Amino acid sequence: MAAPTTYLSQLVALFGHPVAENPTQYMQERAFESLGLIWRYITMDVQKDQLADAVTGLRAMGFAGANCTIPHKIAVIPLLDHLTPTAAKIGAVNTIVRQTDGSLLGENTDGKGFIQAVTEYGMDLKGVRALILGSGGAARAVSVELGVAGAARIDIANRTASKAEDLAAHVARETGVESSTVVWGRDIPIPLGTQLLVNCTSIALAPNVDDVVPVDYSSIRSGLLVCDVIPNPPDTPFLKRARAAGATTLDGLGMLVHQGAIAFKLWTGHEAPTHVMRAALEEVFAQG
Repeated sequence: MAAPTTYLSQLVALFGHPVAENPTQYMQERAFESLGLIWRYITMDVQKDQLADAVTGLRAMGFAGANCTIPHKIAVIPLLDHLTPTAAKIGAVNTIVRQTDGSLLGENTDGKGFIQAVTEYGMDLKGVRALILGSGGAARAVSVELGVAGAARIDIANRTASKAEDLAAHVARETGVESSTVVWGRDIPIPLGTQLLVNCTSIALAPNVDDVVPVDYSSIRSGLLVCDVIPNPPDTPFLKRARAAGATTLDGLGMLVHQGAIAFKLWTGHEAPTHVMRAALEEVFAQG
């Protein structure tokens, strides 16, 4: 075997808290390896008060980019140099890309990844009524992209009512789609006519895998598509209970693969091997 011509690796990272159970590193490094790219993806647990220092370190060490997850998707924005139109419209960033001049560009691939996953499932999003649970970065991305895709109405439920109201107003302003709020209580009611229900909270994210989203499961009807953006574990208690109530469910793996594939191309310039990425995730979860 010939010796490599360079030992210099291109680096990308994940900033978030908690992140120990996040499988993105394994997925992306398998993708790099499959294309023969000398790239490394480093998972970093970054507390809220360390985010500015983490971005400074990213700049200083020449990282090619990064992902941001809970709780940094909104807080990272003022630390970057530019935003794409999509990220500006959403008001949240999950992907950072170093530009040729060294500046840092913020993009959001979450919503696009979700739309691709739901479209592959076979749902036509034009005219759909959706209920989004949560108001953080993932909720902002999914709700705005649903509006852009032609949804007719997007309702928001969040534990803090003022944040739900802010997001509903943001969606209406940025997409022109009717958006309102649903009260978050012990059993969140699913409005009549809802066709798509999406959990964009961190409820049941590992290690808290037994937590259950507090919706009124008796209000779930056949024909409702219920999605969870949580990738680990992929089959959350929320999805299990929704299926038992008669809904069709879609886990977070498709969204994770597709949003990661978009980021992969932004960083490397190569089309992502999505089959490799999906297989990597399935391997991780098969091992528990």
